[in-house]
Amino acid sequence: MFILQESPIDPLQARNMCRDPADGAVVIFEGTVRSDELQGRLVSGLLYVADTASVTAEGEKIIVEALSKFPINQAVCIQRTGQLKTTETAVWIGVWAAHRDEAFKGCRYIIEEIKKRLLIWKKEFYTDGSQAWVHGAQK
Repeated sequence: MFILQESPIDPLQARNMCRDPADGAVVIFEGTVRSDELQGRLVSGLLYVADTASVTAEGEKIIVEALSKFPINQAVCIQRTGQLKTTETAVWIGVWAAHRDEAFKGCRYIIEEIKKRLLIWKKEFYTDGSQAWVHGAQK
């Protein structure tokens, strides 16, 4: 399941989406907005802009691929759009499997493919008041 949303991600609610007694492992990845220093400027927040239809379709495709490539039972990815402040969760991924190794592999596959393939643009806002578009997925 892939979800693109502008509202904040609730990690506890997301984790409870796919509980199953057959799963002995759940691996969770939370990507948060960090206050990196870039060329002497500290980041105060980000703006994520996405082509909703294409991002959702490609995100679903990535989840289906992970489910077919690895012995995992369930996978969820929630990607934020809109304005985010430092420390807010930008992406949340949960992968459920019988064993931890499979869950780790599935989770890594999902985050790596999302970073490569989703058409999402990112604008950084800096504490000095400046801002810059920094990158988006290459198609």
